[in-house]
Amino acid sequence: MNAQLDTPGDISSKIHPRAGQALTGADVVVQVLADEGLDVLFGYSGGAILPVYDAIFRHNLENLRADGSEPLPLIVPANEQGACFMAAGYARASGKVGAALVTSGPGATNAVTPVRDCTADSIPLVVISGQVPTASIGTDAFQEAPISTIMGACAKHVFLVTDASALEATLRTAFYIARSGRPGPVVVDIPKDVQNTVVTFEGAGELPVPGYRARLRAIEQAPLSDARCAEFFAALKASSRPLIYAGGGIITDGARDALRDFAHSFGLPVTTTLMGIGGYDTTDPLALHMLGMHGTAYANYAVDDCDFIFALGARFDDRVVGVPDKFAPRARTIAQIDIDPAEIGKVKQADWFHTGTLRTSLERLRAWGIAHGFQANYSAWHEHIGQLKSRHRLDYDRQSALIQPYAVIEAINRITRGHAIISTGVGQHQMWSAQYFDFCEPRRWLTSGSMGTMGFGLPAAIGAQFARPDLVVIDVDGDASIRMNLGELETVTTYNLPVKVVVLNNVGDGMVRQWQKLFFKGRFSASDKSLHKKDFVKAAEADGFGWAQRLDDPAAIESTIAQFLAFEGPAFLEVMIDPDAGVYPMVGPGACYAQMVTGDFIASRDEVPAAPLPTVASPTGMF
Repeated sequence: MNAQLDTPGDISSKIHPRAGQALTGADVVVQVLADEGLDVLFGYSGGAILPVYDAIFRHNLENLRADGSEPLPLIVPANEQGACFMAAGYARASGKVGAALVTSGPGATNAVTPVRDCTADSIPLVVISGQVPTASIGTDAFQEAPISTIMGACAKHVFLVTDASALEATLRTAFYIARSGRPGPVVVDIPKDVQNTVVTFEGAGELPVPGYRARLRAIEQAPLSDARCAEFFAALKASSRPLIYAGGGIITDGARDALRDFAHSFGLPVTTTLMGIGGYDTTDPLALHMLGMHGTAYANYAVDDCDFIFALGARFDDRVVGVPDKFAPRARTIAQIDIDPAEIGKVKQADWFHTGTLRTSLERLRAWGIAHGFQANYSAWHEHIGQLKSRHRLDYDRQSALIQPYAVIEAINRITRGHAIISTGVGQHQMWSAQYFDFCEPRRWLTSGSMGTMGFGLPAAIGAQFARPDLVVIDVDGDASIRMNLGELETVTTYNLPVKVVVLNNVGDGMVRQWQKLFFKGRFSASDKSLHKKDFVKAAEADGFGWAQRLDDPAAIESTIAQFLAFEGPAFLEVMIDPDAGVYPMVGPGACYAQMVTGDFIASRDEVPAAPLPTVASPTGMF
């Protein structure tokens, strides 16, 4: 079978130089990783994966580059969760498949959370786990765990390789499945005896997986007919307040340019989900930034006001939709494009839909609209959007004697200007970062969206720095979230990565406290960390950070941030922020956008009279 690879390691058009050689299963693993074009691996060793680790050592020694660097460096974290989140950060920042290697039992179970996280956020990842010898499977052997069963509920696909002759094809297929269609994590569980078995290396070939290939081919080649295009533009013509709602699929499919061109060609404002941030330039005049539970007030009000919503690679998830029947209540038409047919109409019924790739679908629609002279006058809608942005802009207490987290992010943003990679943990700092940073390009915003995994930020930033050594990478974290994987500070300095770590310290679980304050009458059960003794600056210094400081003076924000970002190596900054600072706007559980809480410094519609909605304009040039 010919190999079907689309990475820099594509060998489908020529004979592999090692084809026909006798290799151990472990050597096969490493060669396939090299063939896939990987330039870095992340993993933690253990007995059941040792043959592969030895093969990596030998591969690097035998193929050492002229400058002394290894072709396949193996990055060792503090634990396996860190390794997999690093691989995920690499994948998110690069668009390529990330790879992690873990041992059996606890090593593999430590990878469960990152695998589920990658499934939820559609991130391409291959996790190779060692397993006890084939004959010992099911005997409760030392460090045995039923990984194929456990991971089967979490991953896009799982392989347990018990036939060494199928190992090469299985590994190549794992990468193909991880990157194709709706991307996701694939786990390959390899017993130790399979790693030691000698097989003939083919240098090509994948498993048939005919059903998967057929479904994928049908989706990728799904035609968008003239009739369907006409139906779309007829519905758009009948609207006066159209809005694009773009999700993470825009970034996954590389559809940033197609979305921008489509929005500009027809004058449609764009709001994105948390995962879609960066898929549309947040500084563009048509941008409304993020919608949803903690979206901008003006984006949420625009959703309430729109009469046509065009969902692109978005799941209508609960953090965006809230109460489905009350989402976009004035929309007469909901149009949807997604590569996953399961997402079409799953939460909100779509009046017009297409299952296919976003980039080609948007290019096709745009070309059809231009060719048929579609024009529409949305000037009244644009004016209305402008008023929403002005009246309901993000704001906070700028006179406070305490450091406001928003001011810290704004200071960083003034220097990075939307071009740095921002990684976050999960909590209030995550939402503040989503709201107050600009993102001019995709793959600069790394966060755990659907799973909301605390501890994600630091290891993801490490992986991203390996993927993009040319960019500034900043982990904006919380004091509670960074504790989850604090051991990875040492990984930053071990590999001398210029990662910048900001800890916004409000001495507790900030988002939990906010919910307890709003919905549990201020009973801060287990969320107050004021009695904890962690000195983050000393911890960073102990782990080798040459620049580690604490900021507690609002007057020093600008100068300290400038020094922090200018430092050439790893830098750590702890900022003691107002413990009562909240994330606003906020759409509470069971509430709709009209019931959004905007806080003390962002105007709500109850405080500012709503502008009258524009009515249907008369399009010119079409129909």
